[in-house]
Amino acid sequence: MPSALLSVFDKSGIVEFAQGLHNLGWRLVSSGGTAKAIAGAGLPVVDLADLTGYPAILGHRVVTLHPVIHGGLLADLDQPEHVAELAAYGIEPFALAVVNLYPFSTDPSIDLIDIGGPTLIRAAAKNHAHVGVVMDPAQYDGVLTELRENGQLAAATRRSLAATAFARIAAYDADIATWFAAPAADESPLPATLHLSLELAQPLRYGENPHQQGARYRRVGAQSWWDAATQHGGKELSYLNVYDTEAAWRLANRFDAPAVVIVKHANPCGVAVHADIAEAYIRANACDPVSAFGGIVAVNRVVTAALATALAPVFTEVVVAPSFEPEALEILLAKKNMRVLSASSWPGSALDVRTVDGGLLVQQSDTVNLDRSSWQVVTDAAPTASQWDDLAFAWQVCAVVSSNAIVFAKDGQAFGIGAGQQNRLDSARIAQDRSAGRASGGVCASDAFFPFRDGLDAAAAAGIRAIIQPGGSVRDDEVIAAANEHGIAMVFTGERHFRH
Repeated sequence: MPSALLSVFDKSGIVEFAQGLHNLGWRLVSSGGTAKAIAGAGLPVVDLADLTGYPAILGHRVVTLHPVIHGGLLADLDQPEHVAELAAYGIEPFALAVVNLYPFSTDPSIDLIDIGGPTLIRAAAKNHAHVGVVMDPAQYDGVLTELRENGQLAAATRRSLAATAFARIAAYDADIATWFAAPAADESPLPATLHLSLELAQPLRYGENPHQQGARYRRVGAQSWWDAATQHGGKELSYLNVYDTEAAWRLANRFDAPAVVIVKHANPCGVAVHADIAEAYIRANACDPVSAFGGIVAVNRVVTAALATALAPVFTEVVVAPSFEPEALEILLAKKNMRVLSASSWPGSALDVRTVDGGLLVQQSDTVNLDRSSWQVVTDAAPTASQWDDLAFAWQVCAVVSSNAIVFAKDGQAFGIGAGQQNRLDSARIAQDRSAGRASGGVCASDAFFPFRDGLDAAAAAGIRAIIQPGGSVRDDEVIAAANEHGIAMVFTGERHFRH
């Protein structure tokens, strides 16, 4: 009779799984709440204390740490001396270990650092030649099916289960190590050590280019909005589809008002807010319809049939929104190559991580301060009420544009976006060219200070009447004088938003 050790914190499905094992003739060994749940279902179960001769002690800190238990998990049954020692000490081998852990990450504390669980899992996973280790209730059905069909788990299955188990344990240990490394209030906000444990979440069509393989990974045992998203239609996502969609979805969810963001190569090429979400799309697309071709569209409201009708003629790689009206979904799914995603809002991440040779660059994620009480009007002219709203809108957009970044906007609509230039004047000229006079009377946002007045002069030539920028240049006085010369209102935020 094969034996299964069952010791779980998450008891979802454990009674049904134990019933399935019992029906197949397995001996069930358990303790504590797990044993109580199994016995409560009328199933025979051997209590661990009856095997070890010890009850749970030290406030349940020591339950499974005993040679009878770990000998049964670690015995190599292909080794005659191991088999002989089991017989000599009256130890029964286990063929299955069903274990999951205290949920440390939900409420980190010393009491939720599991000791016995990881030890059981490591032992069973190490000895996967003879023991199957099951950590996730989602694995129960597959394991039972294989046992019913074959009488045992295949070697490949046991190895796969062991690989998953070691990955989960690594992630669990990483959570604990990260908690211990968390800085005190008077220390640097970045941890002394950083521990990442990732698992393959989604193979992608290809990487940045078709000759490169690509995939999306996630933290082991965790989910992001990507995992909860539903793709309604279109081809598989590629690396750049994911990268650009992330950028678009982040920006769209920064706005409280109904907003549409169009992204191309990780930079917005169209952004607009409007009470009518279809009109917001029309205005966003009008910013730069040439660049919008083949772009990503993110919408922070339900996609209406009117919006879908306006969008359908434009070649679009991905549309992502919280949901879609049935008629809108029908219109968009008629575009066979368009990926259509419904997704939950993006909560943000605490840290921004990038690779460098031999390690990582890590920083706190950038946030945009929209508290106007911390902003300073530095010119003779002050912004009007509508200009204040447009300055806040443009500042939000500018913060996610590649540096050097310049954004021209008016009435909640971006008209010119200059991105990724080596000098600010070129970015201003690009924004001026793209806006083509449409931003006249509007505002300009610059992600960093104007080092010279030439960028401001370019904005003035486009008819810009108010500017928002961090300030802090040694030539601030010269730039302020230029703004006064043009009759432009200018606001300093004291906060830079470089993005590379």
